Amino acid sequence: MEANGEKYAANFSSIKEAQKRISLYIHKTPVLSSETLNSMSGRSLFFKCECFQKGGAFKFRGASNAVLSLDEDQAIKGVVTHSSGNHAAALSLAAKLRGIPAYIVIPKNAPKCKVENVVRYGGQVIWSEATMHSRESVASKVLEETGAVLVHPYNDGRIISGQGTISLEFLEQVPLLDTIIVPISGGGLISGVALAAKSIKPAIRILAAEPIGANDAAQSKAAGRIITLLETNTVADGLRAFLGDLTWPIVRDLVDDVITVEDKEIIEAMKLCYEILKVAVEPSGAIGLAAVLSDGFRKNPAWQDSKKIGIVLSGGNVDLGVLWDSFRK
Repeated sequence: MEANGEKYAANFSSIKEAQKRISLYIHKTPVLSSETLNSMSGRSLFFKCECFQKGGAFKFRGASNAVLSLDEDQAIKGVVTHSSGNHAAALSLAAKLRGIPAYIVIPKNAPKCKVENVVRYGGQVIWSEATMHSRESVASKVLEETGAVLVHPYNDGRIISGQGTISLEFLEQVPLLDTIIVPISGGGLISGVALAAKSIKPAIRILAAEPIGANDAAQSKAAGRIITLLETNTVADGLRAFLGDLTWPIVRDLVDDVITVEDKEIIEAMKLCYEILKVAVEPSGAIGLAAVLSDGFRKNPAWQDSKKIGIVLSGGNVDLGVLWDSFRK
């Protein structure tokens, strides 16, 4: 795929290759719908339940594609990443399935349930401070010491290709979709989803959902260049990363718009997922539903003809203590 003369880090054929590579290992996740949520939104909604994926999130697709892409000489030394959450667990699990070491640099403020997942899947936890600078410098030290292969959480063609397999399944399960709403953070998920979906259905709309307290993607789209924020403030711990140089060109060219929502709307959407869909979804995973129900979306004439909307419920790894507190607020 090319845009403005530059190649993207992934394309339709790399996504189809990823599907072949990982299909024996991943779950083909179900699609749910609800008449109640359809009438609340005034649209037909279809929920792709990546919260039922191995490791509890879509991240296992990209991680297993990256790990299974390694040749034997690379694999034997293992993989390393820095991640506060679902990518860390996913990479640990993918490495375990291949029988290779996974060195996981985790900031000290990571949700407890996500750290426990890394340990459960056999990843070796190495702590860093909460800053991106600390995460990156600890990770490069581990790389030097081990010779392992770095697998970035999102800014990596193998990861983008793996995440794109969601669209291949989703459009097979619900071919009539005219719009897909995807959470956005570093952009790996939405890049893969957009590349695959627009290759299959060029007219399909891809919309990003983002918390107002971490709205760098919305600002980047408006400015036409990557904007990073000095700090982020959102309950959606999985949506605090910034776009990378490999994800940004795809987001710039193929994502039709970014819908921003308040944290209280995200928490309300989580509640609806629990009460109506009977599905445990983390804040990052519920944001697509929050976006569809938001005034900004419903009153925007640009999206009036988005009638059959796919929503990616990206993950279900909830720190329950934090969740109950947020409900009480």
